[in-house]
Amino acid sequence: MTTAVPVNRLTVLYDENCSLCTFVRGWLTRQPQLVPLDLVPAGSEEARRRFPSLDHAATRAEITVVGDAGHVYWGEAAWLVCLWALAEYRPMAHRLSTRAGAPLARAAVLVAAKYRQAQWGPQACADGCETPR
Repeated sequence: MTTAVPVNRLTVLYDENCSLCTFVRGWLTRQPQLVPLDLVPAGSEEARRRFPSLDHAATRAEITVVGDAGHVYWGEAAWLVCLWALAEYRPMAHRLSTRAGAPLARAAVLVAAKYRQAQWGPQACADGCETPR
């Protein structure tokens, strides 16, 4: 039998050079949070200090969220855990995490990736932002 570990805090690593990422960062900070979110620029000294074992180049290419118990989320899982942390969006996160909702969550992540690529070119996403982890 496994015991669930509670999530008390999440750290969101975001690309501070991406206008979409900084917009989402601002939006997240304005939302009532059930689980506190720390927003840290990906690849920054603070990110490297907090998470020395992470692939920091990959965190610049794709949103990464790290839970206080060490769980790491990428791509659509990272977006879903961010929504799950928010008071008004937790029910939506639950719906999007179902088999029926997963295609919509995946599509939203791909739209964001395409926006980043259009804005910054191929360098915006080292792996094209389409490869699931």
